[in-house]
Amino acid sequence: MLSAATRTLILRQRPRAFHSSAVARSDHGHYHHLPFNFPGEKKGVFAIKLFAFMASGFSIPLIAAGYQLKKSGGAS
Repeated sequence: MLSAATRTLILRQRPRAFHSSAVARSDHGHYHHLPFNFPGEKKGVFAIKLFAFMASGFSIPLIAAGYQLKKSGGAS
């Protein structure tokens, strides 16, 4: 059985409220779904650069695995 002091402390504890920091808020109330701005209206150039970045990042492990399999004689 809990003492009166312990019960009082448990009942006084409340969950903390969530407060966002000023860094998490957007400038002047504008909503941006990306953490950076596009350089002007060059969305096509950005899409090409993003695709190249993602393709290289996803292909490097596959190329390395294929190389290791070929080196060990496991792939025909």
